[in-house]
Amino acid sequence: MKFDIKKVNYEGPKSKNPLAFKYYDKDEVINGKKMSEHLKFALSYWHTIDAENTDMFGGPTIDKKFGITDPMDLYKAKADFAFELMEALGIEYYCFHDADIAPEGKTVKESIDNFNQMVDYLAELQKKYGKKLLWDTANNFGDKRFMVGAATSANADVFAIAAAKVKACIDADIKLGGTGYVFWGGREGYDTLLNTDMGLELDNLGRFLTMARDYARSKGFKGDFYIEPKPKEPTKHQYDFDVATCVGFLRKYNLTGDFKMNVEANHATLAMHTFQHELRTARVNDAFGSIDANQGDLLLGWDTDQFPTNIYDTTMCMYEVIKAGGFTNGGLNFDAKTRRASNTFEDILYAYIAGMDSFALGYKLADKIIKDGRIDEFVEGRYASYRSGIGKEIVEGKTNLEKLAEYAVNLGDVKVESGRQEYLESLLNQLMFEGV
Repeated sequence: MKFDIKKVNYEGPKSKNPLAFKYYDKDEVINGKKMSEHLKFALSYWHTIDAENTDMFGGPTIDKKFGITDPMDLYKAKADFAFELMEALGIEYYCFHDADIAPEGKTVKESIDNFNQMVDYLAELQKKYGKKLLWDTANNFGDKRFMVGAATSANADVFAIAAAKVKACIDADIKLGGTGYVFWGGREGYDTLLNTDMGLELDNLGRFLTMARDYARSKGFKGDFYIEPKPKEPTKHQYDFDVATCVGFLRKYNLTGDFKMNVEANHATLAMHTFQHELRTARVNDAFGSIDANQGDLLLGWDTDQFPTNIYDTTMCMYEVIKAGGFTNGGLNFDAKTRRASNTFEDILYAYIAGMDSFALGYKLADKIIKDGRIDEFVEGRYASYRSGIGKEIVEGKTNLEKLAEYAVNLGDVKVESGRQEYLESLLNQLMFEGV
């Protein structure tokens, strides 16, 4: 099916064309790589192709059925639309859940058969348009069978169904050349301990991830597995609350070598963290992998999944990505949707342009901040006491509690240097808005 989608080109910051990039020039080379390679933008199938601007209080405001009633024909048309949209935006990657790309059947087998047919169709479109799968995942949270979890369900049959869906998605990932596989534990958690065996549920989740890892590796999958942290919503106590919680879980079940984090901005704020905090926590734990790019509304208490336009957030995000050495198997997936009142297909283009420009500008500013060096120099100087004397002995493990106590009792007044937060925030503004 052919859609009339206008090609979006780079026209620069002074352009007044709303359907043009102002900051994202995919072919611009910075630090030896094209911007498209630094950013690795991906289209999210569930929000962009399927979602019709519903929320918990209201139904659709945009129709994405294209006048088609046959289920398989509809999903083929959706796939055509997805690839034409990626082509228009110059996006090279996409991501999906199994339930996003194919109609659900009456049985598990029928659903997987439908899914496999659509995977074949996507493979044809990838070849036609030169696009790539970034990662896929199983929707093990939407169906009523998963109302109390998938890998952590109290029902072993549900555990088995979840495993079958993950196997099908891993097979699809390999066939489509994906470099990542994501686990979002949408309902892996609990609402009350009165009916919960937490120990068994956590052990079963560890078993499930181990089985998936072992199967994928046996089939030749060489990419990364990702855990996507999220607190609350939908369950009160999520087992994947934030990056630190997930890292601890992976360490307990000996999964750190294969699993990294897929950090989402909006999930970070729901966990009462900043986006940068979650990225930094992943980075210092050698667990940085991929990003779901969006933003939330601090005045609303749920996952609003807005397209990112906050330049401070995109700048400090890309600061962490650059410090991590850039993306390897991961990328920037726009897990974002247009607002409910933005109910035209043109609004989808506006949204992606806004998000892609915001991250392109964020990358350039982050690169400028790092190359300026003053923030790094300040941080290095602040911890100078750990590079000589007793501090060096602490870092190198050449002292103990008794020696430290003996050293401490002979100290006089100790002056703790200023952290100079206000100066650094002012410096950040200067670097970001220099020349305005």
